[in-house]
Amino acid sequence: MEKFNDAQRLKFYCDNDRCIDCNGCAVACDEAHELPIGVRRRRVITLNEGIQGKEISTSIACMHCDDAPCSLVCPVDCFHIRADGIVLHDKDICIGCGYCLYACPFGAPQFPRDGAFGVKGSMDKCTMCAGGVNIATNSHEEFEEYGQNRIAEGKVPVCAAMCSTKALLVGESAIIEQIYQTRVENRGYGEKDLKNSLTWKIAYYTKDRL
Repeated sequence: MEKFNDAQRLKFYCDNDRCIDCNGCAVACDEAHELPIGVRRRRVITLNEGIQGKEISTSIACMHCDDAPCSLVCPVDCFHIRADGIVLHDKDICIGCGYCLYACPFGAPQFPRDGAFGVKGSMDKCTMCAGGVNIATNSHEEFEEYGQNRIAEGKVPVCAAMCSTKALLVGESAIIEQIYQTRVENRGYGEKDLKNSLTWKIAYYTKDRL
C-alpha cells in the first residue's frame, strides 16, 4: 500500500437526493469496459420502492476503501492500493477464492463463470476506470483484462461522466466534500459533513466501520 493524503485521495460518493434510478451509470460502465454477461461492476439499487416519501435510490460499486477489507483477507496478496487511493487487483495472481466478496461491505467483487456449471474465474470489480496492475497502460492487454483506463487519460470514470443528474461524484476528497456541502446549503437540508454519512464512515474511516 502506498502512502496518500486523505484530502487528495480519489473517492466516490452518490448524492441520493439526485439519483433518479436511471441506471445510466451502470449501463455506461458495462458498455465502456465490454463486461461479460453476469458481471456488474456498478449497479443501482432502490430501497423502499413504491413507498411515497421513503423511496431512495443509490449507485453502488467498489468504493476504493481506506485499508480495504478485500485486500486484508486476500490470501495471495493480489491487491494494490495506489497513492491516490484507487484499489486495484492483479487478475494473474487472483485464485478466485471469494474471500474478498465476503469481506467487502458493498458487495463489489464479481466472479464470472464459464458456462452454467463452470468454475468461477478471477475476480472482477470496479477499477475507477484506472486499468490494471503490472500491465502496460492503455494497451490492448490492459483493456481486455481490466477495461478502459480513463484516469491515465485525465478523464473522470465513465459512470460519473454519464450521470445525467450529477448524483455520482468522484474526485479528490476535499473537492467532493466542498461540492456536496454547497448542495446541502442550497437545498436547505441534509448532512453537511460527509464524514458523518454512513457510506463514507464504512469506506474511508476504518475506526467507524461497522
